[in-house]
Amino acid sequence: MYQSNTGIPVPPQSEETPSGIAPTRAHRRRQSAPKKLTFGKRLELFGLRWFFTLIRRTVRIRVINDRRDQIRYQSDRQFIYAILHAHQVAAVALSDPNTGALVSRSRDGDLLVPLLESCGCVPIRGSSGEGRKGGATALSQLIRHCQQGHPAVIAVDGPKGPRGKVQKGAAMLAQKTGIPILPVVLVARRRWLFANAWDRMQLPIPFCRLDCRFGDPIYVQESDDLAAIAGQVETSLERLEWAEDPDEAAIIHARKPANELPQAAQKAA
Repeated sequence: MYQSNTGIPVPPQSEETPSGIAPTRAHRRRQSAPKKLTFGKRLELFGLRWFFTLIRRTVRIRVINDRRDQIRYQSDRQFIYAILHAHQVAAVALSDPNTGALVSRSRDGDLLVPLLESCGCVPIRGSSGEGRKGGATALSQLIRHCQQGHPAVIAVDGPKGPRGKVQKGAAMLAQKTGIPILPVVLVARRRWLFANAWDRMQLPIPFCRLDCRFGDPIYVQESDDLAAIAGQVETSLERLEWAEDPDEAAIIHARKPANELPQAAQKAA
C-alpha cells in the first residue's frame, strides 16, 4: 500500500497501456499472440513442404549395418540417431513417424521444420550444446518424448559447429532415457552441396539413391563420462564418413594432424 499526500492509504497503480487504460487479460493475450504469416511466407512454406516431400518419397534408400530391428527385438527400446548437421535433410527420409528431432533456432532450422512436420516427425526447437539458450528446455522435452517410446534424431555437431565436433546432448539424452545412440551418415549419390556453409550442407536431389551407413550402437551408463561418450560418437561418425564419402571426409579433415584422425582416415591418407 502507498500513501497519498493526504495521508490516506491508496492501492498501488495497475499496469497501464499507453492510453492510460489498464490492459485486460484478452489484451495481454493479443499482445503475446504470434504474428500471422504473410502470403509470401505461406507460399514459401508450401513450396518447401512440397519439395521436401518429393525428396522423401522418391529417394531410394540403401542401408548398411542396420541394427535398428535388432535393438527393438532384443530390448524393446528405441534409439537416438546421431547425425552430422550436413545430413539433416537426408536424415528425414530415413526417420520413422513420431521421431523427435532437435532442431536449432537458426535459418537452417526454420527451413527444416516444414520437412519434419510433413513426414510426421516432431520438431523440438533448441540446441544440443552446453550453455546455449533454450538448449536445456529442448533437451528436457526430447527426454520426455523418448520416454514415451519414440526415437530421436540429433545433429550432434550443431547448431554452429565446428563441423564434426560432437556436443554432449546425445550422450546426455541416452544416459537419461536408457536408449542407445546410433551413429549414421547419409550420403546422397546425387546432391546439391553448399560448400560455403560451415557444415557443407547437403541436399539430396529427388530420385537419387541415399546410402545410409550405421555405426555400432553406443550404450551409455549412469556413471559414464559424457565428454568421453561424445568423443566416441565423434570417432564413429568420422570413420563412417571416411568409409562412405571419402572425398568429402578428406575436405573436412584435411587440416587435422594425422594422429587425430581415426584409423580408417589414416589408411586413406
